[in-house]
Amino acid sequence: MKEKQQSSADEARTKRYIYMTETPVPKLVCELSVPTIISMLVSSLYNMADTFFVGRISTAATAAVGISFSVMSIIQALGFFCGHGSGNYVSRKLGAGDTSEASEMAATGFVLSFLLGLTFSVTGLLLLDPLVRLLGATDTIIPDAKAYLRFILIGAPFMCSQLVINNQLRFQGSAAYAMVGLVSGAVINIGLDPIFIFRLHMGVAGAALATILSQLISFCILFIGTYQGPNIHLHIKNARFTRHYFLEIVNGGFPSLARQGLNAVSTMVLNTTAGLIGGEAAIAGMSVVTRVMMLSYAALIGFGQGFQPVVSFNYGAGLYRRVKDAFWFCVKYGTILLSIFAVVSLGFAPVIIRFFRDDPDVVAIGTVALRFQNLVFPLAATSVMSSMMLQSSGSGVKASILSAARSGLFLIPFVLIFSHFFGMLGLEFSQAVADACTFLITIPITISFFQEMDQKSTEP
Repeated sequence: MKEKQQSSADEARTKRYIYMTETPVPKLVCELSVPTIISMLVSSLYNMADTFFVGRISTAATAAVGISFSVMSIIQALGFFCGHGSGNYVSRKLGAGDTSEASEMAATGFVLSFLLGLTFSVTGLLLLDPLVRLLGATDTIIPDAKAYLRFILIGAPFMCSQLVINNQLRFQGSAAYAMVGLVSGAVINIGLDPIFIFRLHMGVAGAALATILSQLISFCILFIGTYQGPNIHLHIKNARFTRHYFLEIVNGGFPSLARQGLNAVSTMVLNTTAGLIGGEAAIAGMSVVTRVMMLSYAALIGFGQGFQPVVSFNYGAGLYRRVKDAFWFCVKYGTILLSIFAVVSLGFAPVIIRFFRDDPDVVAIGTVALRFQNLVFPLAATSVMSSMMLQSSGSGVKASILSAARSGLFLIPFVLIFSHFFGMLGLEFSQAVADACTFLITIPITISFFQEMDQKSTEP
């Protein structure tokens, strides 16, 4: 019986290998991208819906959930760190035909994420009072913040590890099943929010409980997915905490950790500076612009997530020409899509800002900032795809440089410098200049990577 199951699994993996290495690149990228784009857009809409329901409770509850997002971002960063680090390696090893190491890395990344989430959970619960103070909670916000964070911290290990499984499935080419797991949790969360918050009168704690239960359901669905078809089966006994595997996780996962961490810091600097210059209207205007841009970025990131397994699998198989073809395909159509969005956004910027907040000062500030950013927005396709290609091929140092470039190397200092010399106008165009500079350093780094692949290539 076991021999028959092993034979069936080997046959399925052979079919997966043929699919990933022989399917025409445009078709392969599109098939893997559609589920990830849907996942990103649904997740973005779910976050907006979650905020909507909590906003019906009180201002204090809304603020409590807002400051708690920093904790959730840290949990997600840990999950992406282990998920991208292990997933990249798993995909490259499957491309090279090494199922044994792929299985060990999958288990190692999963167990490591659960342990990191558990450590963060216990520490956060023990230090809950100083934690909410550190996040900026006032005396009126603290009760709701603690009620919300208790559930979030309890569920941290499962939030971390479900992100790892999701990414590992995606990197193996099972993007559709990964989408099912993620979207199921999002839909359940939206359904449970009003029940727990209003019908059961749990308030903000109900929102947190709905989030954790939906994450737990996603975890179960995704875990079951690891035992479907050709996917690597997760067995904890396969975990190997060796220096080699840990360094590979760091190499593949640190760019994600740097990107998410620096995004959080740069947003904090941007909002703080906006408040000092223009008060609440400036914070609101810049926040609306960030929200609008992130919604469009969600589609681009989803496109890139479908592109990543194509890169890692074919890079591991030594099919470097397919890696290049996939990159240029994604850059071409990503640039076209972002250009269309930029043109529409340039023309209707006041209408877009007013949709979120109908305040003359907010609209005035947000319109200028949104138009500045859309002037260079199409360049983001090249920057994002290059960073994802480098990360998925195991070029951790170069990927980390590009991941840190936009928010860390450029945006934070530009916000401080330009706002000092040009006031609000400097703040409004700082993000656009940061995007342009990121694009400029992306070009030589990408060219050098292509040259390295040309030197290693044995393809005719």
